[in-house]
Amino acid sequence: MSTLFIVGTPIGNLGDITFRAVETFKSVNVIAAEDTRHTLQLLNHLEITKPLISCRSQNEEFASQKIIKLLDEGQTVAYASDAGTPGISDPGAVLAGLARKAGHTVVPIPGPSAFASLVSVAGAGGKTLIFEGFLSPKPGRRRSRLRELLATGDAIVLYESPFRIVKLLVDIAEIDGTRRVVVGRELTKLHEEIVEGTAEEIRDDFANRDKVLGEFAVFISGVKKSKLSDESTDI
Repeated sequence: MSTLFIVGTPIGNLGDITFRAVETFKSVNVIAAEDTRHTLQLLNHLEITKPLISCRSQNEEFASQKIIKLLDEGQTVAYASDAGTPGISDPGAVLAGLARKAGHTVVPIPGPSAFASLVSVAGAGGKTLIFEGFLSPKPGRRRSRLRELLATGDAIVLYESPFRIVKLLVDIAEIDGTRRVVVGRELTKLHEEIVEGTAEEIRDDFANRDKVLGEFAVFISGVKKSKLSDESTDI
């Protein structure tokens, strides 16, 4: 049996690559990637040359079988998504599960993630934190799921694109405008921006800009559950 390494890579700033990630890329026989062109840029920066194989969300199960065949042959493989930690709103989970089921060792090489980066500076988290990733792009489904998440009273972290960030903030403001919201835009990158306020305040900020660019992570604060609500569950 062989080893599959699941490698976290920078979400923007190349200086965030870990020593262990670099050594892993250097040591394996093959590197599998969500987008080989994107990963090739990182490898060129690190002056590492390795055979590359594609494993995207659209073909992850099919590509995983090719990777498992390589593992069966005794080759070691590292997997990297385009940015951040594979399996967190990125492909990689299917591959890891199938590789372990096939009897191979799956080793995590921890690295950056927008989720952890935003939570670290949000200033609040509580004991329970829900990570939902990207909500549905369909307005009805997005609002329905958002209502369910906000009804838990727990803190929530979402991802969103620049094309829908204002719509998401509109929905949060309409469903529960009392929540404290922290939005991270282009985390770790040159134009990194962290904005805090109510959903309405941040919505107005972005809605009044000429152009909204970048990838977004959104932290929504939790609310303290009342004692009465807690006691009612014991009835």
